[in-house]
Amino acid sequence: MTILEATDLVVRRGGREVVRVEHLTLVAGETLALLGPNGAGKSSLALALAGLLPTEGALQFHGRPIGPAYRRRVAMVFQRPLLLDRSVRDNVALGLALRGVPRVPRNLRADEELSRLGVTHLADRSALGLSGGEAQRVSLGRALALDPELLFLDEPFAALDAPTREGLLSDLGRALRGSGTTTILVTHDRDEALSLADRVAVLVGGRLRQVAPTEEVFTRPADAEVAAFVGIENVLPAQVQSATDELSVLRLGELTVEVTATPPPGDDSLLLCIRPDDIVIARDEARASSARNSIAARVVRLENADRRVRVTLDCGFPLVAHITRQSARDLGLREGDRVVASFKATVPHLLPRRRR
Repeated sequence: MTILEATDLVVRRGGREVVRVEHLTLVAGETLALLGPNGAGKSSLALALAGLLPTEGALQFHGRPIGPAYRRRVAMVFQRPLLLDRSVRDNVALGLALRGVPRVPRNLRADEELSRLGVTHLADRSALGLSGGEAQRVSLGRALALDPELLFLDEPFAALDAPTREGLLSDLGRALRGSGTTTILVTHDRDEALSLADRVAVLVGGRLRQVAPTEEVFTRPADAEVAAFVGIENVLPAQVQSATDELSVLRLGELTVEVTATPPPGDDSLLLCIRPDDIVIARDEARASSARNSIAARVVRLENADRRVRVTLDCGFPLVAHITRQSARDLGLREGDRVVASFKATVPHLLPRRRR
């Protein structure tokens, strides 16, 4: 069921148009990530959808234009927690107190959310002495305690260190699934979108470039710019050599590759997109995977990236692969080494050379 719908929505700040959305819907119970680079207009769009910024166009909640009562149905969590010099329990119960809920039931509700987010032991402590991660859990608990129909999360993990962020991501995911709260998450982080979102709306330059289920956005991006942003580093110009219902043969530099994807209609020049995680590296062709495409390559650069190694290859064209650190050790990779890069025919995604 659609609970929020924006049509021809325009957001202006300081007299300047920052966001224009032709159409966007939110379905009950889902988490939608507004994903995009810094300055794309994500926070402005979230504030507008929450009714906190003036807009042009239509914004409907349950099929009716939003009004003053709408704000009582939504809650918002910002990047930096805004907590009062009171106990953690009092902070979580604050919204309920402002709505006139008696002390005993509001404290019971606050304790439920503290338990759900793993910070029951902090209930009687002063909120001003908390770590960043603890404070953000309290802020999230305060929002969830209101049992909102819509929860807006504006970069809630941005100020946290990596271990704290990972723990909170996991606990928040469980809390959202347990409560069934409809959520809009603002983020520029791909991992956050992958961890929490059912759908992703990619915003670039104040325009929605793709709105689709999370897996689709990350494996079948709508255009080259979206592909680059969601981590598909290999976006390569190619030429269609032949195509059947089962297999397409593409010219990639001096090489040919075979893919199961259907070329975009009307143009033999296209872009071939391959995720770095889908490329396998071997020392020689005899040890390469059974993938349909195997390419001789030279290692240009090795870089540690989180728990992986980013391998830049020269195949007559640049190619980037991500492998585990253990695989890099097992292969004994060094810059300048000759290797074989391979990928399955089912892996690439094809895009028209120009945006339509």
